[in-house]
Amino acid sequence: MAPPERKKPTYSRRAAGVSRRSLLAGAAALGALGAAGCSRIPSEGTVEGGDLLERLRDRGSVKVGIANEPPFGWINDEGEPTGQAPAIARVIFERLGVDTITPVNVDFSALIPGLKAQQFDVVSAGMFINPTRCAQVLFADPDYIMLDAMIVPAGNPEGITDYQSIVDKGLRLATGQAYAEIEYARDAGVTDLLILPDQVAGLDAVAQGRVHAFAGTNVTVKGAVEGNDRVDATEPFQPMLGGEPALGAGGFAFRLSEKNLRDAFNEELHKLKDSGELLDIVAPFGFTEQEMTDLTLEELCP
Repeated sequence: MAPPERKKPTYSRRAAGVSRRSLLAGAAALGALGAAGCSRIPSEGTVEGGDLLERLRDRGSVKVGIANEPPFGWINDEGEPTGQAPAIARVIFERLGVDTITPVNVDFSALIPGLKAQQFDVVSAGMFINPTRCAQVLFADPDYIMLDAMIVPAGNPEGITDYQSIVDKGLRLATGQAYAEIEYARDAGVTDLLILPDQVAGLDAVAQGRVHAFAGTNVTVKGAVEGNDRVDATEPFQPMLGGEPALGAGGFAFRLSEKNLRDAFNEELHKLKDSGELLDIVAPFGFTEQEMTDLTLEELCP
């Protein structure tokens, strides 16, 4: 199902660290928390229960970190969070007794640092789950799994189908900063790889002939090319990593100190999966049965 017609904002997934403004904001937030006597941040790598859920219920709102990336999450013209992840968050937090979600928009690369600095309470950005990230945050079980696709010139004149076709034809590929596709491409042997801010820049690079293709997740690529006659999307394909299928599954992330909140969220997420409501929630953003998954966190981060 194609996503509804909407204005597609630009977004950034820059690989650089948190901006100076973000660091200052995080420091201020931490200072305020210390003054108020709130729960401490656990030592790095320590998992604790935490009481954040009770505090969120008391204040009636939760701050969610997003990266302004359709279809996963962005802020609409009314200043409200929307997209696949905020839509799930809204339903689950209401069922947990928290009626309002407040978006905090940061660069993709600042999501985990911002979460750890308590700038927001949960990452709601469709973040891929992998062992490196699992060492830093607590993930819920994945709420989607995604194949890859590529933006190519209209008609796909080079016959691009996957990363191997890029290698075999000696073509130039682009992808986004901090995208998992960087590792997939390099693992496949792509040597001419251009890193761009996002899929909007990628579409322009393909349309202008500066690269032969731009790699991203299937739903992201489909949304980017919608209504644009200069480019097409390839058929979805399974990326490989180290000779094995790369599981592009993503979900919500929580601080290591807030296992109780993660567990409560996870319980409601599984109810949505079991009832079929999850697909109903995310279908307006281009997600289909193909993107639903029964994978668990333990399978992604053993």
